[in-house]
Amino acid sequence: MLEAMTLPFMQRALIAGALVGFLASYYGVFVTQRGLAFMGEGLAHAAFGGIALGILLGANPLYLALPWTVLAAGGIVWVQHRGQVRGDSAIGIFFAVSMSLGILFLSMKRTYAGDAFSYLFGSILSVSQADLWMTAGVVVLSLFTWPLWGLWAYATFDRELAQADRLRVALLDYALSICIAIAVVAAVKVVGIVLVAAFMVIPAATARLLTRSFAAMTVCSVFLGVGGAVAGLFFSYVRDMPTGPAMVLVQAACFFAALLFARAR
Repeated sequence: MLEAMTLPFMQRALIAGALVGFLASYYGVFVTQRGLAFMGEGLAHAAFGGIALGILLGANPLYLALPWTVLAAGGIVWVQHRGQVRGDSAIGIFFAVSMSLGILFLSMKRTYAGDAFSYLFGSILSVSQADLWMTAGVVVLSLFTWPLWGLWAYATFDRELAQADRLRVALLDYALSICIAIAVVAAVKVVGIVLVAAFMVIPAATARLLTRSFAAMTVCSVFLGVGGAVAGLFFSYVRDMPTGPAMVLVQAACFFAALLFARAR
């Protein structure tokens, strides 16, 4: 295993897995606590429209997927607030529209579009230096949003009281949704569209079983997200299996262990 870590692509994969593990698990606590587990899945599939457009135009798919997914996230919040539509319904609408447009864009490409499969199922071992810099930039951006953590937590646990305190809850919802969208796009290259939601939900759900405060839940979720990504990478190398599913299986094993521990306690 130590010999494998001397390989540049393994080093990039390790860094990318840790960065994405941090991003997904940090925002995952809000997704889980707000009952929006479908949010990660919906935005990941919404990103497929931007990825397909990038493949069609011959551009870097992630560069087009980023603004595409951010617009989808803003649209979901707008429809939810303005149209009096439930969150899961709004997510489902944008999920379906973006996936349909993605399929349409791919059908317009006359040559083989094999890159689409790597974004559907993840390809962490093919992460480039440019992908690493983009993911690191998203992590830095997330660190700058740390002052919003308390406000997001306040609006998560008592939305009505936050509104009574004259907090701009709708604006906070837009900011959180956009940050989640950016994190989802960063995670797509590593674990793929199919598994992004698991990466965002499982560490946070595990942390919820093990902690008694939201702050502790956030720290524990980040630790589990990063640790699960790194352990899953090693496990996939030793067992010669796909990396994305290995990461999710490691995180799922932690969840069921925490579930048994919580029941025993």
